[in-house]
Amino acid sequence: MIGLPALEADLARQLTLIGHGGADWTRPRAHPDGHVHDVVIIGGGQSGLAVAFGLLRERVSNILVIDENPAGYEGPWDTYARMITLRTPKGLNPIDFGVPALSFRAWYEAQHGTEGWDALDKIPRGDWMAYLRWYRRVLALPVRNDAKLDLIEPLEQGLYRLHIAGQAPLLARKVVLATGIQGGGEWHVPPMIADALPRALYAHTSEPIDYAALAGKRIGILGGGASAFDNANAALESGVAAVDVFLRRKVLPRINPIRHMERVGFTGRYPALADADKYAVMAAFLGHNQPPTNDIFARASAKPGFALHLGAPWLSVAAEDDKVRVTTPHGEHVFDFVVLSTGLVSDSSLRPELRLVAGKIARWVDRYTPPVGQANALIDAHPYLGTGFELLPRDPADAPYLHGLFAFNYAALVSLGLSASALSGLRTALPRVVKGITDQLFLDDREALVADLLAYDEAEFVCEWPPAQDATA
Repeated sequence: MIGLPALEADLARQLTLIGHGGADWTRPRAHPDGHVHDVVIIGGGQSGLAVAFGLLRERVSNILVIDENPAGYEGPWDTYARMITLRTPKGLNPIDFGVPALSFRAWYEAQHGTEGWDALDKIPRGDWMAYLRWYRRVLALPVRNDAKLDLIEPLEQGLYRLHIAGQAPLLARKVVLATGIQGGGEWHVPPMIADALPRALYAHTSEPIDYAALAGKRIGILGGGASAFDNANAALESGVAAVDVFLRRKVLPRINPIRHMERVGFTGRYPALADADKYAVMAAFLGHNQPPTNDIFARASAKPGFALHLGAPWLSVAAEDDKVRVTTPHGEHVFDFVVLSTGLVSDSSLRPELRLVAGKIARWVDRYTPPVGQANALIDAHPYLGTGFELLPRDPADAPYLHGLFAFNYAALVSLGLSASALSGLRTALPRVVKGITDQLFLDDREALVADLLAYDEAEFVCEWPPAQDATA
């Protein structure tokens, strides 16, 4: 192992060798309300940080990343994620842009050696978050924490005012929504739960849950995806007496189509598919719950107090004496608290920051009609994005309101595949979104840039023929 200081020195040299940095080529904008950023990135997790580095590599440095969380707690890893390890293979290189010293493996080996890397099965969740903190620091990325976006207000074509809770607004030419899994819609809470239970008796797996405060209690978990078993482990290891996991399906999910996509090029080449193929692929993809990893399931199922109920949908729930009564086809259960592993819904109309423009955004239902009987409401609600993750208008007349908005979050799933919110897809998605942003910046200023080129007359070649005679000859 060489230690992080030596790795950081090597990284600095590698960045010099690839020509990182240099003067911006973008044209500054002036506005009476203050500084105009070329790009503001919403979200300082792995996607937001990597987009920022990608833009810096393209000599676009008039940028800012904002995140609503305190520094070091961006994204899910140290907030609501409860898996012990990441579920993706350790050898993926999602956000290093091909710079060896910036890779997770280089960071890990610098501290644990090659033997430590060889012994590693999957990346521990805490190590991934530590790597992201290091990534932000060594690249000196411009991030402002504790800055929550409330509203995106279009001012004119290609200029937005970003309203920040309790702070002065920001001005930006381009806005990138690097807002993760939930950033394209909201976590799904079935009305059966929301309408029947007081908020103190349930939580979604995406929320902070104080399992230690539930020590000795009994909880029920609805849903059989990976997060259900992550939470079962976290609860039982925090002293919860009993955890019952309920699945509607009669068998556990076993197939993870992401593994196939990683092997055969789907993660990078999916955007080249026709709409009909994309629709069919995503209908199949969404039909699979992501299964737990084998080690996580084995760890949960071996614990005293764990129970699994297959073919047991919740038919009704009711609050009784500060407890929750759950009715299934096989009987009733009483819990002190229930947890929902019920996924999310991607729909721009659910995002409060997009409320001024959501109705103008093209969705899949507006652009593609599937064969009779194959319509999928989950797919239809997704935004229909351009090739660079740009939001497109439902009506061409509304284009000025959306020009400069990019959805680099889970809402891009149907249009551009496993990209913005899946580590498996980031390696190929990042160059695509960076190109989309920088192409727009260039084309927005094309008249001035072309005029400058046509007027350019700086002499580079200064030799003469015949050569001037040496005055001393």
